[in-house]
Amino acid sequence: MPFPFTNTDESSSLSCQTIVPPIKSALNDGSQSVCDRESEMAEDIDSSEASVLALHPCINDAASCEQTPHDTPTVANTMTGRGRTTPMRNFLLHALVLALCPVSPSLFAQEYDLLLKGGHIIDAKNSVDKVLDVAIKDGLIARVDSSIPEASAVKTLILKDEYVTPGLIDIHTHSWVDQPHMLEHGVFPDDFTFRNGITTVVDAGSSGWRTFPEFKDHIIDHAKTRVLAMINIVGAGMIGGAAEQNLSDMQAEPTAAMAHKYPDLIVGIKSAHFNGPEWLPYQQAVEAGTVAHIPVMIDYGARRSERPLSELLEHVLRPGDIYTHMYSGHRGEQDEQTGGPGRGMREGRARGIIFDVGNGSGSFSWAVAIPLVKAGFLPDSISTDLHVHSMNSDMKDLLNVADKFLALGLPLKDVIADVTWNPAREIQRPKLGNLSVGAPADVAVLSIHHGHYALQDMYNTTFVGRDRLVCDLTVRNGKVVYDLNGITGDPFDAPPSSASRQAKRWSALGEPQSRNRARDSSTKSPQTR
Repeated sequence: MPFPFTNTDESSSLSCQTIVPPIKSALNDGSQSVCDRESEMAEDIDSSEASVLALHPCINDAASCEQTPHDTPTVANTMTGRGRTTPMRNFLLHALVLALCPVSPSLFAQEYDLLLKGGHIIDAKNSVDKVLDVAIKDGLIARVDSSIPEASAVKTLILKDEYVTPGLIDIHTHSWVDQPHMLEHGVFPDDFTFRNGITTVVDAGSSGWRTFPEFKDHIIDHAKTRVLAMINIVGAGMIGGAAEQNLSDMQAEPTAAMAHKYPDLIVGIKSAHFNGPEWLPYQQAVEAGTVAHIPVMIDYGARRSERPLSELLEHVLRPGDIYTHMYSGHRGEQDEQTGGPGRGMREGRARGIIFDVGNGSGSFSWAVAIPLVKAGFLPDSISTDLHVHSMNSDMKDLLNVADKFLALGLPLKDVIADVTWNPAREIQRPKLGNLSVGAPADVAVLSIHHGHYALQDMYNTTFVGRDRLVCDLTVRNGKVVYDLNGITGDPFDAPPSSASRQAKRWSALGEPQSRNRARDSSTKSPQTR
């Protein structure tokens, strides 16, 4: 970039190149630093004006300086100090600041808040599967490109052998931790999401139309994770026992009305755990989904001959509706003779039915998954069915479930699509699950560890995988919310870096001021504490 005050007017006898060297020589006599001398000179000027001089305009507006490379001092831009008009002193002080007290180049063009540099991007929506940089500003993806300058961001993280993906989306969780008589015993989202690269969860039916406002007040409004919901066709929600079998509380009209009231939060209708022979729960769920223009997710409950799975998939559900627990084998998902997909599974897929994993604590069997995958019946989305039982069983977490499909031979890019872009489309949220410019800056940084990993199913039988996904970093709304290996931090015994002093722009973790207080306290002797 040209020197900001270079005078390109040949008629002028004055330029920075001719003035600065003698000034530097005259001042730098060894008794004081040149920056100290500059400070003494600035004392003659009104303090506010000195502040302006000490921070050259290019620091905050490099673009404007590039457009006006010869902004030489004139009568029009003179500064006044103690009643004196001093255009030359204005010029000299600016020259000193730039020539004798140089500012780090990064300050001249910190266009972005956070830069993830050198990671392997996997973005299914945009068909990206290669090494690129991702720049973030104001909570949004600002640029995805190769060779974005390190100095262009307040905080730059150099990644090596790591994958950068959209923030993961888990469309089958249970998040209501304080609901009375809650069947699945929910897990508060933030306790389990960010450490797994998850930035969005869908609570699948914990609340119904009667209880959703309470769920919103207690959970959604307090979580840093983006929490969306599929409301239960049962008005009371998923409270177990006779309540989930109460046909009179399964009503399409008020369920759809609640979805219309909260269109930004309610993304689907859920029917689950029904044991009776009637079709009513599914008919009412589909009717509510049709009125509200949102999909239905089905946990098909008990297997009943009166309502075979094939009928549900071929005739009851609509294209875009979601069948979860696809590898359980509990309800006819597997043909008992061939071991491949059961009756209605292929037909349902051909009609546009979505098939979701929903691992849970009792809904994933290797004896079902292996032959179905070999037959080409792959998941459309990978989800956990997270609750306090499943998190301690074979499910563990979303990355562990994803590892199962890596072990089954699915390419990494397909597995990532199943936890990002595919679920985003299923819940009709096209701004999520991708790294398009302008999309919310929800990002996961993942690494793959290689070894021998025995992955469990609900029967505690195992299948060996060689790869394990690990979340190294999670960004939510443009700010780091999880950092496994401390790559964003400064050394304990060093002063905060420039990036740390501006941490509010890129991090939701600890602030330098509180760190300094803690460090100062720890270095005091016991007598002075």
